[in-house]
Amino acid sequence: MIFCSLYSGSSGNSMFIASNRAKILIDAGLPGKKIDLALQEINENPKDLNGIFITHEHSDHIKGVGVLSRKYDIPIYANADTWSAMESLIGNIKEHNIKVIDKRSITEIEDMNIKAFNIPHDAAAPMGYTVSSEKKSISIATDFGTFTREIYDNIKESEVILIESNHDVNMLKFGPYPYPLKRRILSEIGHLSNEDCGSAIVELYKSSTKKKIILGHLSNTNNQPDLAYQTVLSVLNENGIKLKEDIILTMANRHNPSSYIEI
Repeated sequence: MIFCSLYSGSSGNSMFIASNRAKILIDAGLPGKKIDLALQEINENPKDLNGIFITHEHSDHIKGVGVLSRKYDIPIYANADTWSAMESLIGNIKEHNIKVIDKRSITEIEDMNIKAFNIPHDAAAPMGYTVSSEKKSISIATDFGTFTREIYDNIKESEVILIESNHDVNMLKFGPYPYPLKRRILSEIGHLSNEDCGSAIVELYKSSTKKKIILGHLSNTNNQPDLAYQTVLSVLNENGIKLKEDIILTMANRHNPSSYIEI
């Protein structure tokens, strides 16, 4: 399998995953042209995509999905509540490309299984995904305020995990956001802090599979890549977890394709 974060951050998110016979995107939260160019940059043709799976309806996850679907005749997969919330935001979609999936469902595309799971976020019905093929699996888990047992159970066996390290708590508390927005981000249905991301990775380390962890969905206002990485690294060090030997830790780039991984 192949994983590549095309873009990751508060300004837009899109992840490419491929198996031997299928290719999908998780989210398309930038203009269609930018996602088109990012795919070409990693030598992938948007025409070959079998589907785009949506985590939730916030603009940094759906901005380009309508354009891509119309241009390349790509199916869009989302649960019913998410479809209701985003339908008016993405433009007209051909009926055969409107794919309504159940929460906690497994969708089969060629040799790929895409399993949805619930995440706690302030959206209609937000989901994460674990994508599997031939006993290998990749998970995307961002936009959640609490690392729940359901998230853990659905991603613990994956070799590759992109997980949210959204904000530094002090930068958020003393930053420019209005108080209601700060409160929302810090809530159980907001976003995961750098410290809590580190704690989640410690829990994931306890499962048997050696993992490649990618820190993603960083806030542009309330975080910095070096700060996120060093904060998570400190939590791992405190728990005796060694980089490279126990866990491979990388960062997803906000503006360019990154973390191209083959497993």
